Amino acid sequence: MNRVAGHRRSVKKSGKNVGVEACRIPQELGQLIDDCRFWIEHNSYEPDQIAARFHHRLVWIHPYPNGNGRHGRLATGLLLVQLGLERFSWGSRNNIDTGVTREHYVTALQEADRHNFQPLLEFVRSWRCSPFNRLNDLFSEVAINLAL
Repeated sequence: MNRVAGHRRSVKKSGKNVGVEACRIPQELGQLIDDCRFWIEHNSYEPDQIAARFHHRLVWIHPYPNGNGRHGRLATGLLLVQLGLERFSWGSRNNIDTGVTREHYVTALQEADRHNFQPLLEFVRSWRCSPFNRLNDLFSEVAINLAL
């Protein structure tokens, strides 16, 4: 069966599985939204940390067979805009090799898996978008996702 980005994955027949079990995806997404709402309403964390934690958990849930990182970055950007903050560029506008940037990103996510959010927070803060680039980046990301 061909899988298309944007469709939730079905239960896999092999033992290979990234993220939560497919049957738990709706529950985990609902819990993430509830937790994020609580963090915001009770000022549990500063806004950048809320965004970093939201992003980590959404990628960890892994609701799609492909494109979970892109989906997580887009959703996190929308969350930041709703909080009145600038989006993170996630390293898309730098002169550093993208492989190096991706390695730092993945390492930061792995540290967050161990409940150490500082590397992810440092990573996202180092890639804050400027107001001019925010709208352009959002349209670019949406266009890329629609093309998939």
